[in-house]
Amino acid sequence: MIDEPIYPQANTVEDFERTLAAVRRRIADACHRVGRDSVEVRLLPVSKTVDEGRIRLAFAAGCRWLGENKVQEAHRKWKAMTDLQDLRWSVIGHLQANKVKLVARFADEFQALDSLHVAEMLDRRLQAEGRALDVFVQVNTSGEATKYGLHPNDVQAFIWQLPAFNSLRVRGLMTLARLSPEAERVRQCFVLLHNLRNRLRQEAPSCVSMDELSMGMSSDFEIAIEEGATVVRIGQAIFGARALPDSYYWPTQKTEPEFPK
Repeated sequence: MIDEPIYPQANTVEDFERTLAAVRRRIADACHRVGRDSVEVRLLPVSKTVDEGRIRLAFAAGCRWLGENKVQEAHRKWKAMTDLQDLRWSVIGHLQANKVKLVARFADEFQALDSLHVAEMLDRRLQAEGRALDVFVQVNTSGEATKYGLHPNDVQAFIWQLPAFNSLRVRGLMTLARLSPEAERVRQCFVLLHNLRNRLRQEAPSCVSMDELSMGMSSDFEIAIEEGATVVRIGQAIFGARALPDSYYWPTQKTEPEFPK
């Protein structure tokens, strides 16, 4: 079973130093269990709903990357904190076409690419801005209709078309695991993504990197690390419990039925 602890809110620099240290210890322990080096795993703190004041405290405690789901919220925070020159922003939520221009303006990374239309629009906007952007291709590994991302069978054809977009630097794959108290059902999602990445990297175009696997959040990141995650997206274990359910941050859509076993 996956335990769901109640995370206390971090409100001081000392609080953030403590929560960051605790998460890093858990990352190191998970790596040790499977013979990995913890330097292989990047911690991406997720600051959705966190106000500017608390983000500045987290920055003072050592946060240099922040992940955000909602583009307008992220853009507003970026504008308010341009004085923090070392702070980098990763957009990790579904991107609507009408928000592409904002992402092209400020984001250092986009982890939820699953549309050629969005890729084309991003590339055009990035060229106008004179920028490039690291991107991860999002894969729906759970088969749940509430999650975005490509069906695993469609990922290869999608990735093979991305070299046409010169401003997009493909770094790897991203997924959201099944929300389940059963650890093995969650693990299956991470195993699927890892195996898919290994298969694709053998034949990927030379300009496409398949080195990164972004998978794992506060409730399941240790399982993700055991299955090869190189980026873990941690919000509540660092900042504290959120008032709203996950469904608010990961909007629903209609997709194909659950993948056959």
